Amino acid sequence: MKIWRRRTLRLGVYVDAFNVYYGARSQCGRGAAGWRWLDLFSLSERIASARFARPTRITTLKYCTALREKDGDASSARDQTMYLNALQVDGRAHIEFGQYNVKTGKGVLVQPTPRRRYKRVVSPGRESIPTWLPAEETMGPEGDVNLLVQYTSFEEKGSDVNVATHLLSDAFRGRVDAAIVISNDGDLRLPLQVVRHHIPIGLINPTQRPLSQMLKGDPSDGVGGHWWHRLQRDDFFAHQLPPSLGGFHKPAGW
Repeated sequence: MKIWRRRTLRLGVYVDAFNVYYGARSQCGRGAAGWRWLDLFSLSERIASARFARPTRITTLKYCTALREKDGDASSARDQTMYLNALQVDGRAHIEFGQYNVKTGKGVLVQPTPRRRYKRVVSPGRESIPTWLPAEETMGPEGDVNLLVQYTSFEEKGSDVNVATHLLSDAFRGRVDAAIVISNDGDLRLPLQVVRHHIPIGLINPTQRPLSQMLKGDPSDGVGGHWWHRLQRDDFFAHQLPPSLGGFHKPAGW
């Protein structure tokens, strides 16, 4: 059946989970409660009803994430799993896992400055480097002696690829008539450009940063009917799942 013959559009929602999480955390506050137990169905439905030209019905929600398994922090993965289980009580939700990996590297020590810029720390001299700081001196590009340190961090891999794969697959197989993508990851530029020639897409930016330049387009591209929206702090607090859902309970502090 042609899309234009349907009164209600079948809507697919594609979520870059870590982009949403860190976007919400920056807006709502890391230590604040009341934003993590996010109801992505009600959030998407509310925005879609105001943006698409015709009524929509969410037929699938693809949530692309990775388990935050870290040494000494078992609660992160446990709480996250509780949320994933609650989300899947709605049979339209599908979880796609990427990887959450430990990343180690070496870099120059910097200090923050106004406007979120960073300045290389100049070495105070080898004899004055604190004993607790495992650093070595290195020559900087401007002739200053800087401090080189080793670091460890965590990085999520695969969610952007998984979002793109599900979006492309569902659009090309005719499973959805329109889509919402919740992410501000510029790596999604090409998949979005391609799919805009087949179905209307709404792009929701979950961060407080401006929309990535890579993700901009025109509402009339391809089949037309595309739109862009940025979430505000209140959106996260206003759309929360019930505290208990299908036997799964909202973690303390969430």
